[in-house]
Order: sequence, then structure tokens, then C-alpha cells
Amino acid sequence: MQRTIKTAGYECGECGAHYTSWSGRCDKCGKWNTIEISNQLDDAHTTETKPLIISSVADHTFNAEKRIKSGIASLDLLFGGGIVEGSVILISGEPGMGKSTLLMQLGGSIAINNSTLYVSGEESLHQIGLRAKRLGLIDSKLDITSTTSAEAIAEEVLSSKYKVVIVDSIQTIKSQAIGTSYGSVAQVSNCTSLLTLAAKHSNTALIIVGQVTKDGNIAGPKQLEHMVDVVVSLEGDRSGGLKLLRCSKNRFGSTNETLIFEMKANGLLAPVINPSAVLLAERKITDGSIVLAAMEGSRPLLLEVQALVNRTSYGYPKRAANGISLSRLNLIIAMLERRLGFKLGEKDIYLNVVGGITAYEPAADLAIVMAIASADKGVAMKDNSVVFGEVGLSGEVRHVPYIQKRLTEAKNLGFDYAIGPKPLNTKSSVFLHPVTDISSALKQYLV
Repeated sequence: MQRTIKTAGYECGECGAHYTSWSGRCDKCGKWNTIEISNQLDDAHTTETKPLIISSVADHTFNAEKRIKSGIASLDLLFGGGIVEGSVILISGEPGMGKSTLLMQLGGSIAINNSTLYVSGEESLHQIGLRAKRLGLIDSKLDITSTTSAEAIAEEVLSSKYKVVIVDSIQTIKSQAIGTSYGSVAQVSNCTSLLTLAAKHSNTALIIVGQVTKDGNIAGPKQLEHMVDVVVSLEGDRSGGLKLLRCSKNRFGSTNETLIFEMKANGLLAPVINPSAVLLAERKITDGSIVLAAMEGSRPLLLEVQALVNRTSYGYPKRAANGISLSRLNLIIAMLERRLGFKLGEKDIYLNVVGGITAYEPAADLAIVMAIASADKGVAMKDNSVVFGEVGLSGEVRHVPYIQKRLTEAKNLGFDYAIGPKPLNTKSSVFLHPVTDISSALKQYLV
């Protein structure tokens, strides 16, 4: 027996807070005259009122996990072996990063073997057609439509005509049942809820594009990320270079996978086979240049970390970082001054990770330390080596994961040795020169 669930009451158009009665001011966000009647968007939502034994559900309902192959091997790997039927995937990224291009390619590839619909709330059919022609998808079996109606999209999803539906983007979709404008918290939340319920009911895979704010967060309520099954983000330099597709949530697979793409001349995003070689191809060995053996998900990646240290021309020193957290840079500068006596208080320090890639992991610490020290002293690093390791506030070099993968990648790219922490539970390698603190690292490996 099934029971229909209905939501009633009032809702704030700014923050999405729910109330049982009307009020002039929202207690959550403090805005006035934003509380309106909450319409019945969940009328189609049903739930089983009779409890079931989990073994019966597992044996008969989900005896075989069905996945839709995208036709792009690297993307299937990111999703954990393919797109699960009935799953909801959220893809976010800054404007101009290539989200629409990537999803058009993905839709065209899936449509070869599975019925797929591409819904755009941002472009007309003519504009979509022009992009498809540019990407060489003009003869694709992909169906396209242009609408901003959440109800119309939900009807297409519930029709079960399509195995996959792509919506670009959720911030441009509007429900007639909600009186607020496009992109408001209430619209984003309720439209996502409506489409998610339709996808689960019809067992249709749904891919949603989410825009981001100026702070880099997904626009709309935080619950948007909780409602979906998979959250991936497309990052990189908008002007070109490499693009990284990172997975931060995956109910059906690992979150340790990261894909790297390169924008081709025709606008296609193509997977990069050897990104480390591409990033280091134009490297010039000089002071302030250090090669970091980093990890992007479960794959190793060699990055060039550059530092520039100059005497300041202003009343206070300037610190600038690209690809590294500025707060992390300031912390490392303070540690160098306190532990090793570096005089950096009257010097400008600029740090850059080449290729528009952001190094999030703590293993970048030792490379940052050596880049700053090399630039400050005006000496280059000895020989042909890579660096990795977390640095503590006492100057000690701490253990980091995936040491063997980092060493293998460095060997494959022709480096002579690596500088980093000693492995905890694995045998030491002659390729790895272990260091215990930054003092010994700087004394031994800077000319």
C-alpha cells in the first residue's frame, strides 16, 4: 500500500525555511516579506507504509546493479563503472569552464546506445544546434529541447522514454508553483526535489548542471548536494589549459578518481593520457622552480611549483598565491622565519602552480618550502628530482599517502630521485631520499 505525501505550509523565498503559518519576517535569514505559501510539489512522492525485510528487497528488486555506459571510458571510471539507472548526478563549475561542452559530448556518446534528452534552459534550439555542429555531433541520436519549466521536464522524465536526461542548468529552471524568481533558493531546492522524485520513480538517470557563486560554492541551498547521488566539479583555467573533473560525493563508487581533460582547437574536451608530461614540457630549471609529486584523486601528477621573492617596494610585504591556499602560504612563511631564521618580513613572495591546477593536499608543503627558499637564496635545486611531503609547524616533514605511486610517476618521467618523508610500513627505495625536517632538506638539496 502506498501513501501520498503532501507538503503544506509556508516557505521563505530566500533561504527555503519552512513554516506552518505566515510571518512577515523569516527567522532564519532575517529577510522581510519573503515567506509565501508552499505549494504541493511533492504530490507525486510516494512511500511504502509497509516495512519490508531488507533481504527481500536486495534479492528481488536490486539483484543486478544496472549501469549505463557513457561510451567514454574515463567518465565511466569516475562514476564507478557507469551511470546507475535512476541516479541523480550534479556537475558544477565556473562559467566558461566547459560544462555544457562536456555534457553535450557525454549526451551524444550515451545516445548511441541509450535514448538521451538534453534540456537547455540557457540556450535556444538554434544555439544548441550550432554547438552540436561545432563538436561534430550534428548526426547524433541525441534529442534536444529548450525549456525553463520544471513541470515540463518532469513530465519527460516520468514518461520513461529516455534512459538519461541532462538539464543545463538547474538555476535557469522555474516551477510555476513557486512565486520566486529564477535561481532563488526556493526555486533551486524545489525544482531539484521535483526532478529527483521523477527520476527515482521512472528509473531515469538525471544529470543536472549547477552554477557556482563567486566564492566557488554551488549556487543554491547546501541541501542541493545532499539530495543528489553524485557530485562532481569541473575545475581549471577558463582561458585554456587542463580541466580537472573531481568527484566529491558518489553513492555508487569511489570519490578518489579525478579526470584530466584538455580543450582542443575545435572545442572538444579530450582526456589527457599523460598530463605530467604536458605540464612539465616547457619547464625551465632555475631558482624558485620545484617539481611536486602530487596526487589528483588516486592518480599521481607532477606539477611545477614556482616561487618569486623580491624586496618589497611598499610599506608592507605582499603575498600572492595561485594554485595554493594563501593562508597555507602565510603559515609556511611564518614557520620558515621562526624555525630557520629566514628574513622574509620585508620581501614580496609570489607563488604559482603552473597549468592552472590547484594543489589541495598537504603533501605540497615541502615543495612550497623549497621553492621559497630557492627563490630567496637565488640558487636552483640540485640535480633532477621531485619533492613531496607535509610540513609541520616545528619544521618536521610528515608522512603522506600514495608514496609508491608518486615515485613510479617520477621514474616514468625520467627523474633521478625523489625527496620526501620516509615510508611508514613499506620498504625504503633507493629512488627516494628521505628527510625528517626542512633544515636537512634545504642543506642537502639546494646548491
